[in-house]
Parts: sequence; structure tokens; C-alpha cells
Amino acid sequence: MHDQQHVAVLDFGSQYTQLIVRRVRELGYFAKLYAIEDFPNIGQPGAIILSGGPSSTSEPDAPDLDFAALMAFGVPVLGVCYGMQLLNIKFGGSVEASDRREYGPASLFTDEATGLYEGINSPSQVWMSHSDTVKVIPDGAKVIARNQHGTPVSLKWNETCFGIQFHPEVTHSHEGLQILNNFLSHAKDLQPFHIDDFKREIIDGIRATVGDRQIVCGVSGGVDSTVLAVLLHAAGANVRAIFVDHGLMRKDEGIEVRKNFARMGVPIETVDCAERFLTALDGVDDPEKKRVIIGNLFIDVFWDSVGDAEMLAQGTLYPDVIESASNAKSKASKIKTHHNRVDRILELQAQGKVLEPLAELFKDEVRELGIALGIPRDILQRHPFPGPGLAVRCPGVVNEERLHIIRECDAIFIGKLKEHGWYDKVWQAYAGLVPVKTVGVKGDERSYEWAISLRAVISEDAMTADWVELPYQILRETSHRILNEVKGINRVLYDVSTKPPASIEWE
Repeated sequence: MHDQQHVAVLDFGSQYTQLIVRRVRELGYFAKLYAIEDFPNIGQPGAIILSGGPSSTSEPDAPDLDFAALMAFGVPVLGVCYGMQLLNIKFGGSVEASDRREYGPASLFTDEATGLYEGINSPSQVWMSHSDTVKVIPDGAKVIARNQHGTPVSLKWNETCFGIQFHPEVTHSHEGLQILNNFLSHAKDLQPFHIDDFKREIIDGIRATVGDRQIVCGVSGGVDSTVLAVLLHAAGANVRAIFVDHGLMRKDEGIEVRKNFARMGVPIETVDCAERFLTALDGVDDPEKKRVIIGNLFIDVFWDSVGDAEMLAQGTLYPDVIESASNAKSKASKIKTHHNRVDRILELQAQGKVLEPLAELFKDEVRELGIALGIPRDILQRHPFPGPGLAVRCPGVVNEERLHIIRECDAIFIGKLKEHGWYDKVWQAYAGLVPVKTVGVKGDERSYEWAISLRAVISEDAMTADWVELPYQILRETSHRILNEVKGINRVLYDVSTKPPASIEWE
């Protein structure tokens, strides 16, 4: 169904590649990501986008593609960053390697106000992330935009083949969505994207894949696993939903999770294994090791709880896959290991025992799917919570004392956001421990205690995020309560880092 007249995005390894897919869907068209090795077996697309990537075209093993096959599709093509550089070489031009990297905002000055840049301001802010640049432009090609230094950053090789050095898919490119829409206007009869159609396709896929086999579904109360459990329930799967209380949850979270699933009529089983997880994490301070330990223990707990279950279902999303670079064909650099992408999960995948029906969706799309499934909006609007729990909000070693501090500070912060009507305006908010003790004064006496950092971000899909300019009154009241009520804290900070370069979570 989805291999005809769709937008095919070819993955050269950029950390933003998934965002291209997301933006195209946001514009109302179905898009799908393909590894370069899968080209040209991509059906019959209506348009093709070549993503950026970390490689240099001058490297001996740089990713490549069959140019003749690309042109044979006869559809509009857009090269982004690395994709533009590769296309320029294929059309007969050249690219110059450089040791200098241009990273961050830049000004785009358009040479023409039609076609790709119709309705676009000049200058317009765009986001760069590259080192190589175009050196020789082939005969017949045209420069259609430059940066503030006069360097060509956008080319047109023919009437339907374009290149852009910047990343239109990130929000830092202020008119990037319009530029993508202008490109797609060159395509004909593109397949639309509707979440209801996707829901029916996913449910049919679950029924065909699972059959009458028993499937284990881990639930945490978060949006992803909640939608997954309800989806499996709607598909009539023989499912056991397991809530693993690993001791890394927020304050009173277990009680809230059980109440919410009872409201939805989905039975769950609770496994209390906090001591088991904390023992396994004892003394471990490396963030990757913590994630791997937690991921492997999840599998142990599931299999210990259900015996010979035949399949494992996970609420894995697009960002999980790309940040873990767990696809064997992926050219992307690994940012961090998600708990649901550890080696044991990948081994089970190879055996056909893992079901990930949400793996092509972004967080906001999962929420739309949840609405289509009838899940109450207050459950769907819960802030995202990482699978490894508070372990990734506790840099360094994890122990009960530190977890207690984080829980209490987090509960105060979230409570204040709700009290002031800011909870639903924020994508995600939390308190994270800064494992550094500082000198303070409490009760006229010297204190030597930890610092806590508050973080609140806005995002559309977790691939990029910006910090929220919360009213000072909220920060003041939160800080006052934490410093007066939480033992072990004498300093409260507010995190004003964007993603990138920071991540949303601390680890």
C-alpha cells in the first residue's frame, strides 16, 4: 500500500533523517525511510529525498547510490547536505573537503523567489551542519541560494532536481517546512498520510504477525507503552501486559499507572523488582552500562514472569531507533543505547520474537493514534518518561538516597507546573540530580549538600528541543519549596540547554 506515490527518504546517516520523514507527514503526505542498501527496491515513489550524513564524499567508503537508477524514477529529487554534495558530484561537479565545520544558524539569501523558494524571506534563518562544500558547479546547474558569505548553499540541476546545504527539517530552519512543501509541489499524486489509515494497517499487521501466539507487553504508564497495550487489546491479541516496578519510577507512579489502566479496561500485572534493579546498578556510574543493565534486566523480568511467552511487544518509536543506530544498515552515529535496543532485544528481533508496531511513528503521531483508539486525553498528555527511569536523571551511581531526592524535587516541580497551568504547555519537565556537593547555609550553619537541576523543554518529536522560558514565579516557588522541604539539597539550578547540543535527559 505505502510503496506507491510516497516520499522515499534515503538515509545517509544524519541524526535528523527521521525528522525529514516527520515533516513530510506533517505536510500531509506519506513518507518512508530507506537504508541506502535497499535502494532502488523502494517501490514507485512520487518524490525522493536524499538525507544528510556524517561522512565526507571524499572518503573511500563514503555512502553512494546508483545515480542512473535514481534518475530513472523520473520524479522530483531533493538532496539535503550530504545528499546535495553527492548529487553535485553525480551531475559532474565537485565538492571540497574541509577541516572546518559549519554548525548552527546561518542566513539564507535566495537568488530567485520562485520554485523551491517561493514565499520564502531573504534572508531566512537556516540550520547548517557540515564541513564539505560545493567547489565546482556542473554545466547547466544554477545557484539558487547563498549564505551570508556568498557561498552557494542551494543548487538546481534541472527543473525537478534540487540541492540544499542546510537542514530544512529542524525547527531552527525557520521556513524549512515551507521549503519542503515547495519541493513536494513538484510531485504528482502523492499518497496522503492519515493516522486512521495507519491505525487500521497496524492492527491488521499485528493480527497477521501474532496470530494466536501469546505476546508479552511491558507497560510503564507512559504514552508509548500505553498506546501499545491498548492497540494490542484492540487487535484482539493474546497479550499479557506487565508493569515492572523497577524502583526507578517517580513519586507514587505505580499507583497512578494501575488506576489509569483500570480506567481503560486493560488488565495489567505488576512485578515488584526494585531491589533486583538497584542491586544490579550498585556502583555503576557509566551511563551506557546503566542503560544496558536496565534493558537486559527488563527482558529477564518479562521472561521470569511469563515463562514461555512467544513474543515481546515494545513501544519503540522512530527516535529510539535512530539514536541507538541499532539498524544494522544505519549510517548514523550512535548517540545512546535505548533500553529497548540492547543486544538481547536485537537477538530476539533476529528470531522474529519482537513486535514493534509503533517503530515508524513519532511521539506526537503516537498521541494522535491514541486519540483514534479512544484513550483519555489526560493519559496521552502525560510528559514522556524514559524507560530507564530516574537512572538517567541521576548521573553517576544510583542509590535509594539519590532517587528519593530526585522523586521529591520532581514532585514539587511538576506540582508547581500544574498549579500554574504550565504542565500542558511543556513537552517534558523533570528534576535531575547534579552529583556535586556545594557549600551553603541552612539554619545559620554550614551545609555541604547536592544541587538539583530543573529542566523543562518544548519539542515536537524529541529529535530537537528548546528550553522553556518559565515564569520566574514558578521557578522561585519551586526553588523555595525544594530548599525548605528536601533534605540533602542546598542549591537549585535551571537548565537552559537546547537539543542539540544537549540531550533532553541527562544520560
